[in-house]
Amino acid sequence: MNILITGGAGFIGSHIVRRLVTHYPAYQIINLDLLTYAGNLENLKDVDQSPNYTFVKGDIGDESLLDEIFTKHNITHVVHLAAESHVDRSIKDPLVFIKTNVLGTANLLQVAKKHWQENYEGKLFYQVSTDEVYGSLNMGFDLFTEKTAYDPRSPYSASKASADHFVRAFYHTYHMPVVISNCSNNYGPNHFPEKLIPLFIHNIIQKKSLPVYGKGENIRDWLYVEDHARAIDCILHKGQPGETYNIGGHNEWTNIDLIKLLCDIMDRKLGRSAGESRELITYVTDRAGHDLRYAIDATKMEVELDWLPVETFETGIEKTIDWYLNNKEWLDHVTSGSYQEYYSKMYH
Repeated sequence: MNILITGGAGFIGSHIVRRLVTHYPAYQIINLDLLTYAGNLENLKDVDQSPNYTFVKGDIGDESLLDEIFTKHNITHVVHLAAESHVDRSIKDPLVFIKTNVLGTANLLQVAKKHWQENYEGKLFYQVSTDEVYGSLNMGFDLFTEKTAYDPRSPYSASKASADHFVRAFYHTYHMPVVISNCSNNYGPNHFPEKLIPLFIHNIIQKKSLPVYGKGENIRDWLYVEDHARAIDCILHKGQPGETYNIGGHNEWTNIDLIKLLCDIMDRKLGRSAGESRELITYVTDRAGHDLRYAIDATKMEVELDWLPVETFETGIEKTIDWYLNNKEWLDHVTSGSYQEYYSKMYH
């Protein structure tokens, strides 16, 4: 396989790159990333000298660059993760999300079709999506399945839903081999600290306030990022063209319960008195269009692809906190912005 991974310097993307580079030395892994604020090549320092790894700085909206990559590297598989992903940012500037997530995906599909349409055998376009395209669940026992109708509520989820529809359209119209996975909230090492868990770990270390939307009653299903990387590996190798796979962690938590657990573990690990970090919790005005609950039914992954998450939330969050406490330099570089300076000089 000659695999183009878009957005491979990001949080989830870097874990996918690392897994494929280290587990499959016969594969060629090409990482295309524009290195916007969430792209960080420090995430890949341990594999960036591997002989089967190539980094290319560039935009999925650049058709000529994609043409060059497909030709030079004889791309057989695309794992598409490049996206603007933060809901709050999408509320402030939805057009950026439309440009990257919708138009960028359509451009990538078009280039793949151009290079593959003479012979689709041994080719695959893998769209990595989100459970947010399904909208919001009420309290209770309902779960998102692969048959759940799309009902996006934010500009971010609407842009991802649109991208998913384009991927399916290329499957039905042009018979391009595609798969889509919709995953629940990820957490773990290398997560950019604008997202809840790494932001709050950083704030607890700094003894800054922990702003909780509304009453903190919104529920999310959490998946450890390395479990997600294993799932993507499974789908890449065993997924059936035209199929959708839901990936979930079987870990539903209200935001406030998660934050309290985080506070208690951090107090223990930092040698603080019990309850000290909980005093940092503040309640702020709820996010516009804030979905109440996401929860994934990952039965199809278990039955058809023999995948289950390894980490419980309790084991995963311990590993995550330990990583941030042991990698303060990484966190300092990201929060100060200095992580961009070194690599921007190399890939100007």
